[in-house]
Amino acid sequence: MRRVHVVGAGLAGIAAALALSERPGVQVVLHEATARAGGRAWSFHDARLDRRIDNGNHLVLSGNAEVMAHCARIGSQAALDIAARAEIDFLDIASGARWSLRLPTGPRDLLHGGLRLPSGTMRALPGDLLRLLRADAQTTVAQALPRRGPAWTRLWEPLTLAVLNAPPERAAAAPLAEMLRRSVLRGGGASRPVTMPLGLGPTLVDPALALLRQRGVRIVQRHALTGLSTRGARVTALRFGDDEVALGPDEAAILALPPEALSKLLAAPMPAPGESILNAHFRVAPDLAARMPPLLGLVSGLSHWIFRRDDVLSVTVSAAESCLAEADLQGETPEARIWREVARAAGTDAPPLAARLIRARAATAACDPAALAARPPRLPHDNLALAGDWLAPPLPQTIEAALLSGRAAARALHPG
Repeated sequence: MRRVHVVGAGLAGIAAALALSERPGVQVVLHEATARAGGRAWSFHDARLDRRIDNGNHLVLSGNAEVMAHCARIGSQAALDIAARAEIDFLDIASGARWSLRLPTGPRDLLHGGLRLPSGTMRALPGDLLRLLRADAQTTVAQALPRRGPAWTRLWEPLTLAVLNAPPERAAAAPLAEMLRRSVLRGGGASRPVTMPLGLGPTLVDPALALLRQRGVRIVQRHALTGLSTRGARVTALRFGDDEVALGPDEAAILALPPEALSKLLAAPMPAPGESILNAHFRVAPDLAARMPPLLGLVSGLSHWIFRRDDVLSVTVSAAESCLAEADLQGETPEARIWREVARAAGTDAPPLAARLIRARAATAACDPAALAARPPRLPHDNLALAGDWLAPPLPQTIEAALLSGRAAARALHPG
């Protein structure tokens, strides 16, 4: 292909454009409907907090090979903070119990206490893992793991919500099993939490855009795709409002768009929208922030994860509609309830210095078995490929999936 138009400058589109820009003789144009790139991974300065924050929190592990490779390609490896151990602290909001989940980095570490599991989960875990790994495409997490006990409440339920943005009763088991294969089952070396102190944008997006421009890629913002023209098995033009871009015999396109946008352009099966994600950001006193670990998992409350960046504590509530429906807020706002849980975790009675609540509506596509089956083909036309975190089965919809999908779309159009 002589020229490829990549539509959508989220991480999947950026990854596709980077891969194509490495090919000699290929001209790349990257189109973005909005005024910013990054899709669901971007950073901004919030005036209320007077801090740079991410629009949402993303859990990344050291076993996310494509995230690591992406940062190596764009020169941002130094912006990754990789934990020394595969360890995550947890707090039960209801009981106050605290524990750590730690995986050994090798046999020597295992012999010296490198494995820590939540109390009461050791006997159930081997069987649970086996059932998850054997689950077929029609099985939900709750169906694969019918027993309820400490392993469910302290591990599987919070992990499902975090990874799949859906309650276990609806979430398909296959993506969760694939995540475990690529991280936990490879040991502690692949399961260390990775944070990005500078933010998602400065780490994953901004250096990539700079590299694309350096390679001569044209980036066109505020350029929303509104239609396609086709003839036979080929796309012949892309319509951006009144602007029509013809595709010659040796030209192609990659659409790196969410399913709701793609459904207006292609007659193909699409998954339903998934649930919202709430992200609450609290600026606190530096000494209070210092008492918190970089990452804390919460159970038995509304909040699921607390991420610490300097003096800002950012809290994630996944599957927000389901969780808010189950929570007894007793007249509290979601923001007030989330802060009350953060205050308990931090051991403080003081209010936050500033707060910001962000709701990402339909933050992911649905992740139930029926939704996973409703996927369009990767190559719906001979010169058209699709990309997106929702198009990288059996992976869940993550940064890793977005990057992998973008590079796979580039290979599909331009092998080699």
